[in-house]
Amino acid sequence: MLDPKDITAVILAGGEGRRMGGADKGLVSLWDRPLVCHVLDRLKPQVAEVLINANRNLDRYRALAPVIPDRDYHSAGPLAGFEAGLSHAPSEWVLFVPCDSPLVPADLARRLCAAVHRHDQIAVVDDGARLHAATALLHQSLLPSLNNYLDGGDRKLQLWYERHQLVPVDFSDEAGAFFNLNTSQALAELEKQRRR
Repeated sequence: MLDPKDITAVILAGGEGRRMGGADKGLVSLWDRPLVCHVLDRLKPQVAEVLINANRNLDRYRALAPVIPDRDYHSAGPLAGFEAGLSHAPSEWVLFVPCDSPLVPADLARRLCAAVHRHDQIAVVDDGARLHAATALLHQSLLPSLNNYLDGGDRKLQLWYERHQLVPVDFSDEAGAFFNLNTSQALAELEKQRRR
């Protein structure tokens, strides 16, 4: 089995935060700390190294971890972060996690690593109701395919996934760990849950 301590994690914080009024989501506060800090705390014990994919407030992010900005594919969503991560990570396998998933489980890397057996496979979180497509483990050998896809002008993550072997990994036992904070309302709801 692939050892999680041999992989790099990349936190995807390079988005435009349109559904949060243009906020830099990784720096939005939850329980008095930036979202990215919660994700960092959960990933650091699991993997060899954690990088942050960000395009603004780079100095603030650099104070937390090494930062890799998007290269040539601005506004390409998570795929731009995938491209940056696969290009810069020191390991062959790279785990991607969005910055708005502050509750990712402590065994995320281990379970995704156990699911892949070949370089052309992509392990993706399945919470039992839906895939969390941006929480995925990919091998660097997929980078040429990703570059070709992006160079063609395509931006949809699911369409690129259709070109490869997707391995859904069952996290239905921890479905709540993938609570996505895409909006201010979702953030407020999670804040309330902690207070309860």
